[in-house]
Amino acid sequence: MSMMGQLMKPKKTEITDKLRTEINKVVEKYIDQGVAELVPGVLFIDEVHMLDIECFTFLNRALESKISPIVILASNRGVCTIRGTEDIMSAHGIPTDLLGRLLIVPTYPYDLDDIRVIIRIRTKTESLDLDEAAVEKLAHRGVDTSLRYALQLLTPASILAKVAGRTKIQVADVQECESLFIDTKKSAAMVSESGRNFIS
Repeated sequence: MSMMGQLMKPKKTEITDKLRTEINKVVEKYIDQGVAELVPGVLFIDEVHMLDIECFTFLNRALESKISPIVILASNRGVCTIRGTEDIMSAHGIPTDLLGRLLIVPTYPYDLDDIRVIIRIRTKTESLDLDEAAVEKLAHRGVDTSLRYALQLLTPASILAKVAGRTKIQVADVQECESLFIDTKKSAAMVSESGRNFIS
């Protein structure tokens, strides 16, 4: 085989458990000698309730390793069935043995002041100029529907303002966007009211 052929052909090898163990031993030896320093990474798992019991078993085992990353789990579920089981219920859909090892950080819904601050930060980040009344309108819309919906109205509102020859977004721009783009609550209400008009 030619030299170019050898270079171009990728070699596929699987890392065996024996090789992984040997590498871990070398890494641990370097850490103990002070030659190397271990800086753990961060693993963020959103919608953790979607993992099944086998994934949780693997995750539990992986967390016991000295070189395991910092793991952040996020879930918006209460007590629910753990996937992969038929009758095991647990808080957030996480097995109790793993749940006992976690630090749980409670989160709370945003209030009007929080949403107002977030909208101002977002407009500053996107270099948008918003009228104070428009900020209030969006903040109230965020409380009534969702923060995501309020923030998603910023881009089309800025386009409407530019089309009107203005650099500052006004309440009228936000109101027009609300008439063009509906939120999930309105969408769900429309489907439930006239469900027969939709394919099921």
